[in-house]
Amino acid sequence: MTPHHGPRRARIAFSDSAAKQLENITSEAEIHALDRALVVVSVDPDVGEPIPGDTAGPQLRQYTDDVEQVRVLYFVTALRTVVVVAYIEL
Repeated sequence: MTPHHGPRRARIAFSDSAAKQLENITSEAEIHALDRALVVVSVDPDVGEPIPGDTAGPQLRQYTDDVEQVRVLYFVTALRTVVVVAYIEL
């Protein structure tokens, strides 16, 4: 019997500006809240709402976790294997 694995999660990558924002997060509670939001997005990249705008590039999406008070702007690569986080708001 083969083991059952859940769906493959997308890998999370950060834009330079989002990486800079990460450097400024020092609170353990904020880190936990952000981790929780990133797991949700990695499991289901379509969970966020599309942000209207230019259709020439990848579709920018917004995921908001109202419980943890986290907002993440991101886009998904063409092969749907990587979620690139562009902006973090805690």
